[in-house]
Amino acid sequence: MTKKTGIRLWNEAKTIIPGGNQLLSKRVERFLPGEWPAYYTKAKGCQIWDLDGNRYYDFAQMGVGSCALGYADEDVNRAVISAIRDGSMATLNCYEEVELAKKLIKIHPWADSVKFARTGGEACAIAIRIARAAAGRSKIAFCGYHGWHDWYLSANIANSNNLDEQLLPGLAPLGVPFELKGSAIPFNYNKLSELENIIKSNPKQIGVIIMEPMRSIYPEPGFLEGVRKIADRIGAILIFDEVTSGFRLNLGGIHLVFGVKPDIAVFGKALGNGFPITAVIGKKKIMDFAQRTFVSSTFWTERIGFVAALATLRKMAEKKVQKKLVYFGERINAGWKKLARKHNLGITISGIPPLTHISFKNNVPLETQTLYAQEMLEQGFLVSSSVYATYAYTDELIDKFIFHSDRAFAKIRKALDSTEIKRFLKNDVIQEGFKRLA
Repeated sequence: MTKKTGIRLWNEAKTIIPGGNQLLSKRVERFLPGEWPAYYTKAKGCQIWDLDGNRYYDFAQMGVGSCALGYADEDVNRAVISAIRDGSMATLNCYEEVELAKKLIKIHPWADSVKFARTGGEACAIAIRIARAAAGRSKIAFCGYHGWHDWYLSANIANSNNLDEQLLPGLAPLGVPFELKGSAIPFNYNKLSELENIIKSNPKQIGVIIMEPMRSIYPEPGFLEGVRKIADRIGAILIFDEVTSGFRLNLGGIHLVFGVKPDIAVFGKALGNGFPITAVIGKKKIMDFAQRTFVSSTFWTERIGFVAALATLRKMAEKKVQKKLVYFGERINAGWKKLARKHNLGITISGIPPLTHISFKNNVPLETQTLYAQEMLEQGFLVSSSVYATYAYTDELIDKFIFHSDRAFAKIRKALDSTEIKRFLKNDVIQEGFKRLA
């Protein structure tokens, strides 16, 4: 299997594009340094073809979680192509915007107002702006990852490690105004006492609480309910960031499963099956503050995202896609656990089944994950520590994935027993967090 073209292009890209690309989550160094094919020419279903003509099955990110239906889904593409033919941009508004707003409100009866954008980070920034305006207070308590904007990165001005436990360690707040210091304060998931301490240390100052209702671990009994009560008690606006979790476990926000209603919810990723569309939904009395501040952008009115989202939601409902996503995730988890017992490997599996995460529990976890990715790549599988399940998987493909994982786990066992696991690696160890690329 020749993979040199993509590797050469990636090395060239790093010399002319800061960071090599536009998204940290697609950096080669986070998957398999010096080996990852980096670029694609075609993607269909759960398959990807690289610049050298190699075909891979995607058991890594499926477009960083955006393609829950699968790559180039026929139904979504058909709707998008029709929209392109009829004009994807015009002086007038596209009617699909109103249709999508009504659809999201129907799925989430607690909400009655919607704003749209195109990326998750900007949608969170929109939600923060609206919530600050509605609350009349500017300080934010947050839990989880919410994008690259100033309000979020400002947490690391007060302490350079504040964001390390929220998903991506090593994020520097360079370029963020120092005056924002102390305006965003983190608390850890399932640690209600940490949120209470933030409230006590900032009396009558916290106007917004934003958090992911779930990512890696399930909420402990009373945690989400406790956050809701705190927000109500202090008059803060509660935002659930469902950019990652939404439309994966169920048709809508995962908060519907837990029965806790926010004041605002943010959606992205799976909403448009790879086409850029994000949504900020909320209670009308809060969302109306978008009219009293300034939130506006030309390409938030572009037609393709709305059309793609409507087609995606229609297919998800008709095919009961979320049940399949859960089923495939559970099959992968069961396979990993069986293989770990067989080869006496310590692993931890976390997350919801449609977004499952494997961690190797030994003294060289990054080296172990690198070897797993390396061995699976040779068999035609793109693998990372997380799997975003897709409707495009089949039982036969899951069987094939587990079969080759069996061989990879055997290789890992051999490497660990040798106590020199790096001898088994063809190149460098994967990177975690944010690091400057040479």
